[in-house]
Amino acid sequence: MRRLRRAKRAARTCLSISEHQDALRAAILTMTAARGPDKTICPSEAARAVAGQGGDWRALMDETRAIAASLAAEGAIEVTQKSIPVDIAHARGPIRLRQRS
Repeated sequence: MRRLRRAKRAARTCLSISEHQDALRAAILTMTAARGPDKTICPSEAARAVAGQGGDWRALMDETRAIAASLAAEGAIEVTQKSIPVDIAHARGPIRLRQRS
């Protein structure tokens, strides 16, 4: 019974992830713009904002990271680790996002 519930929850999450792409993109751009080029956000902040109170923001993290990669490729944001710009495709571990200066 638990496996069935988990499978149903996973299926709902997979469907809802694609629905959240525009919201995640907007959240990343809005939050980085609000902080300015000298400050960063964690990708989880955007995921939490889109998931809402009590939502499963962790399920959105892969999609959030993918959207951050596309925004970085477009030149809209920078991805950093320890305040140093990095290529998100090669980044391992925690990353931060900031508005391109």
